[in-house]
Amino acid sequence: MAELSPTGFVELLAPAVRQAASIARALEGRVQNRPKAAEASDVKAALTIADSAAQEAILVPLLERFPGVALRAEEDTPSVPGFAREGDDLVVVDPIDGTLRSYLEGRGPYAVMAGLVRRGDYEAALVALPREGLFFDAVRGGPARLTPPRGRPRPARAEGSGSRVLVSYGLPDPVIERLEGHGFEVAYGCGGAIAVAPLIPGVRAGLRIGNGHEGISIRGRIGALIAREAGALLESEGGAGFPTTLDAPARVLLVAAREDDLGVLREALAAASA
Repeated sequence: MAELSPTGFVELLAPAVRQAASIARALEGRVQNRPKAAEASDVKAALTIADSAAQEAILVPLLERFPGVALRAEEDTPSVPGFAREGDDLVVVDPIDGTLRSYLEGRGPYAVMAGLVRRGDYEAALVALPREGLFFDAVRGGPARLTPPRGRPRPARAEGSGSRVLVSYGLPDPVIERLEGHGFEVAYGCGGAIAVAPLIPGVRAGLRIGNGHEGISIRGRIGALIAREAGALLESEGGAGFPTTLDAPARVLLVAAREDDLGVLREALAAASA
């Protein structure tokens, strides 16, 4: 079996993730929620035909070329059993991040994501924002790239333009009030969009508080590699750098292009426990 290199992973899955994003976008507003049983919350239970179709668009070419990789996929679709249970390489896929609130309810950007994990770290990542028509990819130690609508890939840079800050749903009111007090326009989004927030035109920064004991999940960390390679500043609680290893716990994610904006996010986050 051919070795799955980070660069090869991006080259193979970039067209598949774009196709998955097109599927999700085409079905937007046309599908209904078919909740998964035995999930702890409505957010985790949300499932649509778009999730399943988008995931298969990513998994089919991956299975054809690299069936030996291990897989952690969000949904139980037909291709999932064909992958190895364990392996040196782990592929993580979230076909529609933010299914309930961002996709079905239309309250903010949703994302289509895939990442390659090796030795506990993401080595390559792809994040598409279908509604915005943006596609990001990166490999560790290499440049991050942005492909705009009807455009060609170009280097992605954390510029933090505009005044919007993307935040997680359910953020405490005092945190929102602090952000608005500093002149930010608060907007909600899925975790994948928040991770790449300062790379999105018109978005200044992102702030996310993870749910439950898991904190920021393995899927929620896919975009962090892209943001970091694009020059963004990433932090967790207490000013600690956001961890690169997946087994290191992280309850929050703060991401910005500039140190002063990161300071505003720290101050706002402090209001959550004040």
